[in-house]
Amino acid sequence: MGLLIASTVIFAWLGHLVWLLAFAEVSFTSPMLLVHIAVQTYLYTGLFITAHDAMHGLVSPNRAINNGVGHLATRFFAALSYSRLLEKHKLHHRFPGEAGDPDYCTTSQNFWRWWFSFLKNYVSVWQFVIFAVVFNILQIWVDQLNLIFFWILPSVLATFQLFYFGTYRPHRLPHTDTMLPHNSRTQKGPHWWAMLSCYFFGYHFEHHESPRTPWWKLYQIKNQRV
Repeated sequence: MGLLIASTVIFAWLGHLVWLLAFAEVSFTSPMLLVHIAVQTYLYTGLFITAHDAMHGLVSPNRAINNGVGHLATRFFAALSYSRLLEKHKLHHRFPGEAGDPDYCTTSQNFWRWWFSFLKNYVSVWQFVIFAVVFNILQIWVDQLNLIFFWILPSVLATFQLFYFGTYRPHRLPHTDTMLPHNSRTQKGPHWWAMLSCYFFGYHFEHHESPRTPWWKLYQIKNQRV
């Protein structure tokens, strides 16, 4: 089931992107522009959530397949290094919301400063080089506006979605006794909102409490705590 869901997310992202680049038109007077950007942003977020499940070995019991999906998803998301993400994610689970957590900002709780601190841990010069090369190759066949609004912009917006629901809201101060031992809180509201906002990733206390539970079952852990 993990591999089936991961494949569905990846192919949905790829299929929608190819269709947008090949057939969609960037029209600033059409509300469909925002719809397409929103859908592609959500699918980009799904790519990272898929890679995150792979980091916990939840996509496939076959290690090669599991890590292969993880590498593919992170490369598609933003030419990220899966191995680098994996090492930092291990530290995040070992020291959540503490100085040893690479995803946590100890110097400021300001959203923008924390987001920048979060991002610079994972962004490299090579990513910009890869994006520049791919962009220049693709623009031989694809309109530049399509590349900007349907390929680049959604990937950037997805970083905000992931950061806000998966890092900033769960781990920001104040850390209360109810957040122990993970320095993490859980998202409030109905399950449909948790799914729509970030693939149940807002159920972050539940994820830290049960890291071997795939994202699509986190709502079950949430139900057990209610």
